[in-house]
Amino acid sequence: MPAIRTEDDGAVRHLVLCRPDEYNTITPELRDELTATLDAADDDHSVRVVLLRAEGPAFCSGYGLDWSTAAQATEEGRERAWDSMADVRMIGRFASAFAKLHTISKPTVAAVHGWCIAGGTDLVLNADLIIAGESARFGYPPARVWGIPEAPWLWVARLGLEQAKRYLLTGDEITADEAARLGLVLECVPDEDLLDRASALAQRMAQLPLNQLQMLKLVCNDVAAQMYRPDTSRLLGTLFDGVARHTQEGLDFVARAQDVGFRQAVRERDDPFGDYGSRPR
Repeated sequence: MPAIRTEDDGAVRHLVLCRPDEYNTITPELRDELTATLDAADDDHSVRVVLLRAEGPAFCSGYGLDWSTAAQATEEGRERAWDSMADVRMIGRFASAFAKLHTISKPTVAAVHGWCIAGGTDLVLNADLIIAGESARFGYPPARVWGIPEAPWLWVARLGLEQAKRYLLTGDEITADEAARLGLVLECVPDEDLLDRASALAQRMAQLPLNQLQMLKLVCNDVAAQMYRPDTSRLLGTLFDGVARHTQEGLDFVARAQDVGFRQAVRERDDPFGDYGSRPR
């Protein structure tokens, strides 16, 4: 079953995350399909803008903890020393795929609703512009245990240093309205208007000549490169993400997930904070 469906609306190519029953969690298949579809859009001269959106109740609820905690448990069961460079290469493949939203020559817009947390932010914060529906929720709860953002520069670039620290040092949830106020996303709109608003913005940009769009994105990205050093940030983020998964606390989290299931392990992580799935209903 594909993880991404493509649709063309004139010069705007829609990439639709289409595993709604799985909350569009990140898998190796999604990573590879994202790479392929973004490369194809960049190579297609008829495409001027890429719009990323999702089906179902969530945009992307992060990495699939069922396969990822099981994979680490299997790795630890081999009784081999952790190979940090092999780990960087593995997680770096995901970070490089997500970064294509930032690095391809054409503008990328994301329309976000529902959960967009943990690895979902690793993915979507690379988009050039993000419009959020009122139901959208952002945050990086693995900051509490077992994870580090794969591209920390994106948080600092969008929020500023102090606000980035405020949310990464707590892992706290961010509502769509708060995300727009802080600058994490461009704007917050009613859910029923999300697709129309994002499509209208993409179509408005697509009225420009392709070479104009490409040059404008390139000069803006050059400023970001000089200020934030994205390549270095991704390398450090992926390295420390591996370290966080192999601290004693990270190993304990994996062991707990194997004993009681990853949903219960996550609930125990978030209950003291009272947010995400532990929020009072």
